[in-house]
This record gives sequence, C-alpha cells and structure tokens, in this order.
Amino acid sequence: MPVELVVFDLAGTTVHDDNDVPRVLQHSLQRFDVAISLKEAAKVMGIPKPVAIRQLAVEKGMTDPKEEWVNDVHQAFIKEMIHFYESDASVREKDGVSQTFSKLKSKGIKIAVDTGFSREITAPLLLRMGWEQNDLLDFSVTSDEVPHGRPFPDMIFKSMALTGVSQLNHVAKVGDTASDMQEGTAAGCKWVIGITSGAYTREELTKEKHTHLVHSIPEILSVLEIY
Repeated sequence: MPVELVVFDLAGTTVHDDNDVPRVLQHSLQRFDVAISLKEAAKVMGIPKPVAIRQLAVEKGMTDPKEEWVNDVHQAFIKEMIHFYESDASVREKDGVSQTFSKLKSKGIKIAVDTGFSREITAPLLLRMGWEQNDLLDFSVTSDEVPHGRPFPDMIFKSMALTGVSQLNHVAKVGDTASDMQEGTAAGCKWVIGITSGAYTREELTKEKHTHLVHSIPEILSVLEIY
C-alpha cells in the first residue's frame, strides 16, 4: 500500500537538537532541587513533559510529586524552551528536511508533526522552521491537545483525522526516541521508522519494535519508495 501520511517528530528528528531539550529539562528540575544527568533527561525525550518531570522526580526519590509542583517545573521548562526557540542562533532544521518534505508533498503525501511539547513551545518552533509558511506541513499535533501523549497513539490518530487518512496501512511514523517507536507500533502504522541521529542511538532504538532504522531524514524516501 502506498504511503498517504507521514507523521514526523520534531526535536531530534526534524529539528536539530544538540542535547538542547534535555539540557533545559535538566536545568528546570535543578531549579526545584532535583538533580538529573543529561543522559537521564534524554531517556524521557518524546513523552509529554509533565509526565517526564513526574517520572524523573520519582526516580530521584520523590514519593508523590504534587500536580502543582509538576506544573511549576513544567512552566519553568516552557518559558526557557520558548526563549531558546525564539532567539538561539543554533535553532535549525536537520539536514534535508525541507527537501524531503517537498518531495513528499509533490507526490500528494500528507505531512504532520507530533511532539511531546505543549502547543506553547511548538508554535514558536514551527514559526522559526518556516514549514507552514512554505506549504510543507499540513498539520501539527501536540501532547496537550490529546487525551494521552506518547507512547499512546492518540496524536497519530488525530493526525489521521485532520488529514483525512483513514487506513493505518497508509501511515508512516518517524521519530528518534523509544516513545516514537512505541507510539507508531501502538497505532499500528505500516511504517515505524527510527532516526538514529537524535536522542537515542541505533543500538537503543533496535530494542524497540520498528520497521526501519535510518540515520537521516532523506533516507526515508527510499524506505517509502518515493523516487
């Protein structure tokens, strides 16, 4: 079956990320006296950030992080990420993303992005990328716009509803984290493609159910038989 919709992750998959998101998450938790390593922060990339904050706090010995506390940490994370995406000179798409999007669009394939970020962070990031302005992106879905973020399949199902694609054997999911692979697998996507140049290594992604692993975004064209 030919692909009709490709759902891409953002940071680490289509957006260059030099440990920027893990670093901001680490800094946000440090402000509230929870010390984590960058490696620990990287392991929770892809899931909704409030869930990640709670999970890390529990791992560091907090028995019952209160919702108000989690929200305070999350707000600190949001504020710092927005500032970073609006102003930092390093913010850019990963190599070949616009060209890949353009090729997919030329074949009539729908493109969506989904993310563990909230809409507050996603809006300035997408503005900076310019994909919507250049008609390269059909829709975006954020974790706070569905009942459950990754690893649940809700964002993929919403992307399908928004783009009018009804069959999962026409859908591909592309991401760089375990939760991306779990999301695509839970949804039942025909293609679940891991990007090994993001938060997770090839060895780490190999442990998750997937259909393909590639190093860079342009490689998905051959996987999807787009020529």
